[in-house]
Amino acid sequence: MSRVGSAPITLPSGVTVTVGEAVVVKGAKGQLSRPLVDGISVEQEDGVVRVARASDTPQHRANHGLMRALINNMVIGVSAGFTKNLEIVGVGYKADLRGNKLVFQLGYSHPVEFDAPQGIDIKVDRGTKISIAGIDKEVVGQTAAVIRSFRPPDSYKGKGVRYEGEYVRLKAGKAAKA
Repeated sequence: MSRVGSAPITLPSGVTVTVGEAVVVKGAKGQLSRPLVDGISVEQEDGVVRVARASDTPQHRANHGLMRALINNMVIGVSAGFTKNLEIVGVGYKADLRGNKLVFQLGYSHPVEFDAPQGIDIKVDRGTKISIAGIDKEVVGQTAAVIRSFRPPDSYKGKGVRYEGEYVRLKAGKAAKA
């Protein structure tokens, strides 16, 4: 039996789960829905959600843990939300929030513009700290990954956009070789 898939999901107060063709989770921060995968069933009773699989085939076993994790992320998202923090390192590297658009100066000859996806709140602090918040874990993580891809950290000086707390291993330059 799957360790992840067999674990029950306890619902915090104010969160409701509706199961039909799709699983719909409603909470204080919003609503998320996801279609059910074939061979997986979801049952709710007394504030606890349980995910079960139809058979022991490899595909059903894989989907069992996946569906449970996705539903758990939806429950956490509508109750507490998710946040990713990014840091911009480098002289002259900065970000500016103009309405719903982020404008970056990342050492290129032109500014890099990024439109925030629907349901994502972006905050910029002192031009070098970016906070991305939302209720959908996938969208928050993908938004952070796209922003990081504009200028990934350099392996020689460490300049670029990185996740908060990310360790960048710096290489020795040519001078260290002699």
